[in-house]
Amino acid sequence: MLKLYWAPNTIASATAIVLNEGNVPWEGIRVDFASGEQTKPAFHKVNPKGRVPALVTPEGVLTETGAILEYLAATEVPSLVPVDPLHAARMREVMYFLASTMHVNHAHKMRGARWADEKRSWADMTAKVPETMALSCTYIEALIAGPFLFGDHVTLADAWLYPISCWLEADGVDIADFPKLAAFRAAMASRPSVRTAHDMGMIG
Repeated sequence: MLKLYWAPNTIASATAIVLNEGNVPWEGIRVDFASGEQTKPAFHKVNPKGRVPALVTPEGVLTETGAILEYLAATEVPSLVPVDPLHAARMREVMYFLASTMHVNHAHKMRGARWADEKRSWADMTAKVPETMALSCTYIEALIAGPFLFGDHVTLADAWLYPISCWLEADGVDIADFPKLAAFRAAMASRPSVRTAHDMGMIG
């Protein structure tokens, strides 16, 4: 059985949503970030980077959301990737944006030490988050076909975008300013795959 290491309100819930979409049997292992469990040798044996998600597969451990979701699509849930090559590339275009830009914008709020040593620099990063996250939302808003990113069919990118959309209020962004994104979040929240992740405490 696949094992997913996760912590509340992290991007690990994207993996859980994909697993749930495919009715894939899996075991969740919660990592206690509050106590620093992710910094301990026991967890570093699973993921030396000290982050979640980490998915334990029969072939080994995967630790990056993009790699994990692509693996699951190839082995368990192929229906979450469009068949048409251009549509599949469009899906990945969103996924790479979420990984390289929007998630990083969010992380600047509380992970400034990753990029700068001076605490005053951390404060500048935190102050910038509402602006950069809103700019990211503007980009995403223009892409959403409705109700999901590419219409009626859920893809890997939808599973990734959903937890990020749940961070917006805490990042100082009013999702009501982005009606298509708000409708997307509501549509995703009604899916059993997402409700299960909420019930587990993965998404606040």
